Amino acid sequence: MSLKETKKLETNRYQLEITVDGEKFREAIKEAYKKNGKKINVPGFRKGKAPLHMIETLYGAEVFFEDAFNLLYNDLVDDAIKESGLKVINDKMDFELVSISKEDGVDFKVSVTTYPEIKLKKYKGLKAEKVKATVSAAEVNDELKALADRNARMISVEDRAAKKGDTVVIDFEGFTDGKPFEGGKAEGHSLELGSGQFIPGFEDQIIGKKIGDEFDINVTFPKEYGAEDLAGKDAVFKIKLHEIKIRELPEIDDEFAKDVSEFDTIKDLKADIKKKALERKQTAAENAVENDLVNQIVEGIEGEIPEAMYESRLDGAVQDFAYRLQSQGMNLETYLKFTGGSLEDFRKTMRPQAEMQVKYRLALEKIVELEKITASKEEIEAEFKKIADSYNIDIERAKATLPEEEIAKDVAVGKAIDFVKANAVITEVDEKTAAEKPAAKKTAAKKPAEKKTAAKKTTTATKKAPAKKPAAKKAPAKKKAEDK
Repeated sequence: MSLKETKKLETNRYQLEITVDGEKFREAIKEAYKKNGKKINVPGFRKGKAPLHMIETLYGAEVFFEDAFNLLYNDLVDDAIKESGLKVINDKMDFELVSISKEDGVDFKVSVTTYPEIKLKKYKGLKAEKVKATVSAAEVNDELKALADRNARMISVEDRAAKKGDTVVIDFEGFTDGKPFEGGKAEGHSLELGSGQFIPGFEDQIIGKKIGDEFDINVTFPKEYGAEDLAGKDAVFKIKLHEIKIRELPEIDDEFAKDVSEFDTIKDLKADIKKKALERKQTAAENAVENDLVNQIVEGIEGEIPEAMYESRLDGAVQDFAYRLQSQGMNLETYLKFTGGSLEDFRKTMRPQAEMQVKYRLALEKIVELEKITASKEEIEAEFKKIADSYNIDIERAKATLPEEEIAKDVAVGKAIDFVKANAVITEVDEKTAAEKPAAKKTAAKKPAEKKTAAKKTTTATKKAPAKKPAAKKAPAKKKAEDK
């Protein structure tokens, strides 16, 4: 393999011309023949037994060119990138075939996008305010009430009509233009009245009805409803009310403490709630300081960041969201249908956060470079252990899945954040003072808001699978002579 030429096309965009000699290409052709020749029929030979030269005579000398080139492509490109010294973003590469023959080998070009050269205006001596964490008795009592609410039991009532806040068990079937529609029927469905789980007007018309009642509900689907065949249409739902339930809250006493925790008294439970709430607030305060400092650094980035970096991060964010939906038994296509949006609109909502994450990472990597921050063997090992524990896998499996080089980078970036905080001027303020000031921008990803639907809403988990090294790019289909 030979890197014939490296040519700069524009900012952060280069073209590599790569050649492979005839001998190496012929070896790849033989390998392709061994893998795929057995699938080819040649008159006078048993299937898969025809020699290479007979197949080439019958089907043309180029019969195995594409397969042979695909066998070589990934390694050729990887080696060329290393030889060029470029720091390449693993995104879509433009391909151009210059020439290909059994005698002379292959000459081709790939256009790649490189990481940007950026500058930072300032990352030392930044100023930020940190909220002093405190927990009041009222906050502890609110936590207790929430805990009691989570441990409430549902009891049936029979002597009254349904009210807002009740949970009803119903059968329903929806009709438009006198015909039932897909997804509009359920039996034994539990619905909290006033929760807004169903389209506007649906829940309100159940209020006042009693057990055993059968009645119709008339509603109109919102114009922006996800299912186009229902959007803006009038519908009739036939309802049968089977059961009315209310929440019965437990008494908050020592017995309650024993039932919901490892503590024997409500006093000890309160103390534990206060301790954990304080820890959460302290963590939130640290994260807020970190976000503030990083935002200040990001705002001072100078340099042209390739669009490919934003698109790659956006692709990853959409894929992560889709994985979380799958863990809840739903796919992205169904989610978009229920929320009434398109994939394009969904990507737009996630775009600002993707841009922030790219800038955030670039800024911290620049600090790693400038301050010569490195990760020790012990720190890398500790990070592998943390990942293994997080996903309940063996540490050796984590090491096999994630390249040590990438883990080392992540550890160094984490140390860069610590460096920025250690070199910042941080002033402690009380919660009241902090509350009076505008909230700082956040760098953590947000889940897109969900719209109301006639179906129940889906909540998604937030845990991510470990990142995996992207697969190497495959060669495009063989180019014709006129494409040269």
